[in-house]
Amino acid sequence: MKLFFHYCPLSFSNCYVLGTDFPLAGTTKEREPREAVLIDPGYMDEAIVNFIEQSDYRLLAVLITHDHRNHVRGLHTLKRIYDVDIYAVNQIVLDYKTILVRDRDICWIGPFRLEVISVPGHSPDSAVFKIDNLLFTGDVLSAGLVGRTVSSYGAATQMTALQSKILSLPGDFTVLPGHGPPSSLEAERRFNAGIQLYEQRKNQRRVFTVD
Repeated sequence: MKLFFHYCPLSFSNCYVLGTDFPLAGTTKEREPREAVLIDPGYMDEAIVNFIEQSDYRLLAVLITHDHRNHVRGLHTLKRIYDVDIYAVNQIVLDYKTILVRDRDICWIGPFRLEVISVPGHSPDSAVFKIDNLLFTGDVLSAGLVGRTVSSYGAATQMTALQSKILSLPGDFTVLPGHGPPSSLEAERRFNAGIQLYEQRKNQRRVFTVD
């Protein structure tokens, strides 16, 4: 697979295009179609469209990790150019009807095996998309950080899901977040400051007893 990374300066977010490998000239696979999915169109500009068109990709789907404006703003432009399905935990994203996915769903989108992992907390609809050894984590997990939440309940919900569904995955994966640089799951298990701070605060909470 080939991965195109695009930083969206307008929304300070990452957009990804994941495509099939280019087949070698002269082989039987040369005639196979090149297909791709796009993750989190925070902003659609010429660089993204040029990559898709110049690579001769057929765009199969758009994956939305969560419905926050800085991750979906580019949908209007994208839908004017490509007639593609939108996969999300929300039924409606920016007035567009989606293909609704749920926790632990496994979907085949062309050659891509997509596993959906729900990680609520940063937002109710936050999800991680697992494709092969790649984790598209949106805002719930990034290099050294975890997603911001508005309450201790949200933080606990997010951390429980991260620990039980993401950090516990066997082996190592490439973490591709909605903001910041890529990382590895092993690095985040060992060094993520957001996880360490949460654990420290949890251990420091006072326990009140009644005589």
